[in-house]
Amino acid sequence: MSWCRNRFVALAWRKCEHTVSRGPCPRYASHNAPTSDLPKPRLDYRAITEAATYKSHNAFNRKAPVPVGAIKSITRHYEERKAISGELDFKRHARNSIGQRIRNTKTPEEKKSVTEEAKALKADIHLLEMRLSELDDKLLELALVVPNDTHPSTPLGPEEAAVVLSTHGPEPLPCNPKRDHVSVGQALGLFGFEAGALVTGSSWYYLQAEAALLEMALTNYAMSIAVKHGYQPVMTPDVIRADIATRCGFQPRDERDVLDSQMYHIAQNSSSSHPDLVLSGTAEIPLAGLHANRVLEESSLPLRMVGLGRSFRAEAGARGADTRGLYRVHQFSKLELFVLSTENASEAAMEDIRRVQVEIFEGLGIPFRVLDMPTEELGASAFRKYDMEAWMPGRGSWGEISSTSNCTDYQARRLHIRYRRSTSLEDAAQPSVASLPFVHTLNGTAAAIPRLIVALVENGAIFNGEGKAVGLNLPHALKPYWMGSGTVTNRVRWV
Repeated sequence: MSWCRNRFVALAWRKCEHTVSRGPCPRYASHNAPTSDLPKPRLDYRAITEAATYKSHNAFNRKAPVPVGAIKSITRHYEERKAISGELDFKRHARNSIGQRIRNTKTPEEKKSVTEEAKALKADIHLLEMRLSELDDKLLELALVVPNDTHPSTPLGPEEAAVVLSTHGPEPLPCNPKRDHVSVGQALGLFGFEAGALVTGSSWYYLQAEAALLEMALTNYAMSIAVKHGYQPVMTPDVIRADIATRCGFQPRDERDVLDSQMYHIAQNSSSSHPDLVLSGTAEIPLAGLHANRVLEESSLPLRMVGLGRSFRAEAGARGADTRGLYRVHQFSKLELFVLSTENASEAAMEDIRRVQVEIFEGLGIPFRVLDMPTEELGASAFRKYDMEAWMPGRGSWGEISSTSNCTDYQARRLHIRYRRSTSLEDAAQPSVASLPFVHTLNGTAAAIPRLIVALVENGAIFNGEGKAVGLNLPHALKPYWMGSGTVTNRVRWV
């Protein structure tokens, strides 16, 4: 169930005036030369300090890769930061008033004494500012690995603890190795796995004949349903800055891995001034970046988008049996639902995404179920996560086809996406951007094409009397989006 998982190293934060804005941060500098033009993430250290015990237990329940003692260190550094900030404010105030004292001095001796005091204040302020900058860098580095809070209804434990929320579609077919999509595809000439391996490598493929038309039909079908429900269509770039991917939390769950193990980096000349670019792992990343460093009006929320892009996963070949056929591949087309909402409306927005996904998959006529995923299956940014699994009789198991996550304000704090309340005293006072609340972001898969093709082929394969695959039963909902004629469509029966 991990294929669509949001692998975020994350933390949901409450609004707080204590944020960072100065100094380098190793996590945001190592992969980018130069980085994006965004300010440093605004993380809330007070929230961690005030709930340190809960944060520690929560990280343990989620098996999050938080270094031992990290949360205690955040608490200690935050308290020191508050003390230094208070002392710094006092000395800055004293420095601001010392000019008037110098002007009021009556003797050279008194003026010399006050001038020496001013020099000492300047030196003290410089040292305090340096220490404050060091603490800011350390706090940011530590806080970036603390996971989000967890929804109270989320089950505790590993994948097996997932709770089935609902089941949909026809009765599942019995397990049958003859229905394996690789075998059916070979008989019908649907896939070019050997050619893909020759041209590119393992876990790369060609879609041919009905499979090629099926990708286009699925994409347009799912897009039409999303647009019907008010999702704005977006064609996203597949190449993005590594810094944007990092801010969205596309990082390994296992700290022993590195960003490079998941993402394909675009090689550039060592003297190039261009930013570090990567191939996007999901359209979620460019959709999140679309509104980076912006202030939205509350009246425009929830803002719903549906983005189409290619997804690239460098780690696809390291999952054992899942590497067979189309189930886990390095490149695939993916239609992504993405929502920006107010902090009070994100749970309702998650249910809205779920309803759209259910409508899409019910229209395909395949057996599927919705799961409330347990703590150990949550990406670090997810407050709550649903998975949807389709029955795949050729594989003899349920297979993940979709995932939905409420990331609360994790991405928004890193990408600086805020909103201005429609009616509030803050509006009347024209508050600064820094005092405005952050939006909540949510994402959900509308159509991960290879997984849906697996489910449709294994459930819809037509066999002749000799047990040979001769065609496909495909859902009537796809017929309006089907292209082509002749032999390719003669093997399709609409049901």
